Amino acid sequence: MSKSGRPREFKDTAVIDAAIEVFWSRGYEACSTDDLCKETGLGRGSLYNAFGSKHELYEQALARYHQVGISTQLDILKADKPVKERLRELLEWEIRENSAAKDRGCLLINASAERGKSDPSVERIFNQHVNLLERAIEEAMTEGQSNGEIPADRDAGELTALYLSSYYGLRVLHSGTMNRELTARIVDGILAAIF
Repeated sequence: MSKSGRPREFKDTAVIDAAIEVFWSRGYEACSTDDLCKETGLGRGSLYNAFGSKHELYEQALARYHQVGISTQLDILKADKPVKERLRELLEWEIRENSAAKDRGCLLINASAERGKSDPSVERIFNQHVNLLERAIEEAMTEGQSNGEIPADRDAGELTALYLSSYYGLRVLHSGTMNRELTARIVDGILAAIF
């Protein structure tokens, strides 16, 4: 890559990160080009020259949010520690992330709720995220069965579905209530149902 390409790439990443914050706080429909220009520091012409349209910037923002989030989640699920610890750590990570995001919840869940049925790019990115996460959870469940942590007679696919639905339910519930006592009971209940 040439030297002239590097600053542009770095700048684009910073702009996309700023756009994530705007879309996360306002949603797609309520977010104006003026909002994006103000938060990214780009003029309208520069924004459209760099990204083409508000929707293209939105798609890149969702893709970046997905990439950063799924990388962290997969690292947790593939860590060299007992499966139960990994599954608990993923739930605890989500609670911390939700708390740090204040009342905004998860950008991908929000995007799916707002535009998932009408916007193929949102549906594609959300499905890609869920599918990668589901596969990694099922691998962890299978590993837990092979090392004796999880009873071998349980169906790994069903356990994965139980954990995944509980995980996403926890994400929505915690962002809506911020009730740490309730979420701690939910985490314990999810793990008790599996182990």
